[in-house]
Amino acid sequence: MTESRPGSSGIPLSDLPPPEKAARSGSFGAVASQYERFRPGPSSAAVDWFLPRPVDRVVDLGAGTGALTRMLVDKAPEVVAVEPDDRMRSVLVERVPSATAVAGRGESIPLPAGCADAVLASASWHWMDPIPTLREVRRVLTPRGILGAVWTGPDPDGPFMAQARALLASEPTEGAQDPTGRGMTTRILSDALRPASTLQIPDGESFSPPDHEVFTWDIPLDADELIGLLGTLSWVITMPEESRQLVATEARRLLRDLLGIEGEVTVDVAFRSDCWRSHLTH
Repeated sequence: MTESRPGSSGIPLSDLPPPEKAARSGSFGAVASQYERFRPGPSSAAVDWFLPRPVDRVVDLGAGTGALTRMLVDKAPEVVAVEPDDRMRSVLVERVPSATAVAGRGESIPLPAGCADAVLASASWHWMDPIPTLREVRRVLTPRGILGAVWTGPDPDGPFMAQARALLASEPTEGAQDPTGRGMTTRILSDALRPASTLQIPDGESFSPPDHEVFTWDIPLDADELIGLLGTLSWVITMPEESRQLVATEARRLLRDLLGIEGEVTVDVAFRSDCWRSHLTH
């Protein structure tokens, strides 16, 4: 369960009406503490892949509560975390005090030109307007500077997700409907909820064609942690409170009845970081 590509109606994020996309992109601050607790950062191998050589200053763009930021402080003398939401940023400041946290967004980065050796975005690039963001990243990067984007979440091809899909396929949907009438069982653990995990750079934007790499690893999670992770997704956060409770209740039932996960029982969930890396060409 990672940030979903489709909206609640199955529409890709890029095609959502602007008010809905804005509401969802700004929803995470309402669950900032939960986000910090349950959302894993990318693989450490992914960070090494993005930064194969020492750098002086790296920017974490759309840093959230700092899952990536805390991994960068050992990679560069100066780490700047750019985050628009005050609530998310306050958690980041508390948890990663050695980083410099500033208010800003991809389309308007509050840093001087040519100041950063790398700009990385973890689970945030799909919320940004790509062309103005690319131009802002180009402005703040040093020559040959690195642009990286990573999306991290449960691997849809991992054993847990494959088992869950197979069991959910046989689960009757009657009585397990969400408030809009669609089968909740196919939404909670579904391939359709993979992120828009591609960094696309149009011609003429002064960046090299992105390299792509995938890193996988296992994280043991219990039912509370799986449901906590589910509760950090924007399509859940933006539901009315009663609907969110229904989602959590149904998720807990599915984990218990179909997968035998309850209490202190854990399951190894394969996680996947989809990484894209490009360089400023001129």
